Amino acid sequence: MSVIEASAPAQESPPTRRPRRWKRHDVLAGYGFLTPWLIGFFALTAGPMLVSLYLSFTKYNLFGAPEWIGPDNYQLLLDDPKFHQAVKVTLTYVVIGTPVKLAAALAIAMLLNNSRRGQGFYRSLFYAPSLIGASVSIAIVWRAMFIDGGIVDRIGSGSGLDWGGWVGNPDLIMPMFVLLTTWQFGAPMVIFLAGLKQVPAELYEAAAVDGAGPWRKFVSITVPMLSPVIFFNLLLESVHAFQVFGSAYIISNGTGGPAGSSLFYTLYLYQRGFQDFRMGYASAMAWVLVLVVGLLTFVMFRTSNAWVHYGGDSR
Repeated sequence: MSVIEASAPAQESPPTRRPRRWKRHDVLAGYGFLTPWLIGFFALTAGPMLVSLYLSFTKYNLFGAPEWIGPDNYQLLLDDPKFHQAVKVTLTYVVIGTPVKLAAALAIAMLLNNSRRGQGFYRSLFYAPSLIGASVSIAIVWRAMFIDGGIVDRIGSGSGLDWGGWVGNPDLIMPMFVLLTTWQFGAPMVIFLAGLKQVPAELYEAAAVDGAGPWRKFVSITVPMLSPVIFFNLLLESVHAFQVFGSAYIISNGTGGPAGSSLFYTLYLYQRGFQDFRMGYASAMAWVLVLVVGLLTFVMFRTSNAWVHYGGDSR
């Protein structure tokens, strides 16, 4: 009898169910941890965005009550030649500056990907401009270097290139801004370097056996394997380029000159909002920028299926 009792399967105890009050406690705890972020989001991001959306349909100068005028501010943008100039300058900067910066970042990342003595020092050296490049002090130094009689002007004159100062030349000030943003290639370089570390060395070895040269390896192996990283850097740097303000304000003394050649979108928005006190007009400009950046992001994601390759992708 005792044997039968010992061999009988033990009855499984029913799964214990957590009391409903404990679930409610967990939910409340989750919202408690989220509260600081929610307060910051609604007070500092969502709230001001909704207010600016409302102001974009009003005439408001900071000193009186907003006056509802409907879509007039958006219609005025279409007839504003300075708005068109700001769009032209900003698009030129985005289209030229972003690819040049990413190309420089990828080139340096490929050089630093090889093991050599002092590798950490060189990585830090090339990354440093990204930490200080967007600061006010660097913009002041950059302006001092490229004005009439600056070090760049002197070197050019000594080499027989009497171009004068780049800051006062409408044809050279945009290349100067492109040089400034290219110099800050450290952040995308680090991301490219992390991506290069993930490319299997067996692929290059197999390509070498087949007789592929360096350019063929770069086009057929490096670029496809890095395509997710390239997409990320391209999206991030494009959005960042649309928002350039500090360097444009300091180098042009807030005027966008000469001849509107450095009138970036955000600088013109600042002029309309905080110099002319046309906050409704500036709010409309801000929302146009949000829509353009959102549309660009949407298009890049939609087209990424054609050229971005992920691990395990069967295409």
